[in-house]
Amino acid sequence: MILTVTLNTALDITYRVRSLRPHASHRVSEVAERPGGKGVNVARVLAALGHEVTVTGFAGGPTGEVLRAGLADGPRPVTDALMPVSGATRRTIAVVDDLTGDTTQLNEPGPQIAPAEWGAFLDRYEELVPGASAVALCGSLPPGVPVGAYANLVRTARAAGVPVLLDTSGEPLRRGVAARPDIIKPNADELAELTGSHEPLRATQDARRRGAHAVVASLGTDGLLAVTPEGRWRAAPPARVHGNPTGAGDSAVAGLLSGLVEHLPWPARLIRATALATATVRAPAAGEFDLVAYEKLLERVPVTAA
Repeated sequence: MILTVTLNTALDITYRVRSLRPHASHRVSEVAERPGGKGVNVARVLAALGHEVTVTGFAGGPTGEVLRAGLADGPRPVTDALMPVSGATRRTIAVVDDLTGDTTQLNEPGPQIAPAEWGAFLDRYEELVPGASAVALCGSLPPGVPVGAYANLVRTARAAGVPVLLDTSGEPLRRGVAARPDIIKPNADELAELTGSHEPLRATQDARRRGAHAVVASLGTDGLLAVTPEGRWRAAPPARVHGNPTGAGDSAVAGLLSGLVEHLPWPARLIRATALATATVRAPAAGEFDLVAYEKLLERVPVTAA
């Protein structure tokens, strides 16, 4: 079982419009509503790949009820271990411009987490971790959760001998890295904020020195850069793909985690992660990927030494 942690879950709503224009009224041509939050997206992709997945974190209010119902739907449901809270789960709105292919994202704040709710979550997490083959800690922290929360969760996983991947940003990432996670997956901006360097290879190496066992940097259309104890590699999509990039990084995390638990070598993990991320751009909503495109990309993604 792979455990994904999403402390700031969301109900993802995607609107498609013909052309997005400021200060104008728009007719929405299509609406998609899915359970969301980074770790939830990761879990749904892992389930589609055939892995047993458990989702934990927080869910509350009517939006949380819709999210939890969505987790049980579909051909490959995930196990729901979300903790109830008194506040309402947030919504995220993605507006896709069909003319340009660009996406505008609007993210609501998360619910206020009470100290007792945070304590109950920690107890549940400690129960779940020993039964996991890997743990993914993903996304932002809702109000009320300590800024060092991920560092605490990393240490718990490491104490149980369970590999842990951290995908967050800002001060939670800075503190989490110091707890020595097995993998971190920042994007270019998050990596620069962490290290102060805008040169990807230098910044990735610096992030390893700060405590991460391996660093996989997501560089947008330039693909992935991995610096690990086994070597350094770059993997990139064979061609630029137009579509909705929301959730592409989460799909890359799913590829890295699935490769980890299947004991694949690093180049194969990066091929899978890049193929999934690219196939997600072609899907209508986060947490989904174009299966046909993914299978074709597995044969076409190049990996080179960095």
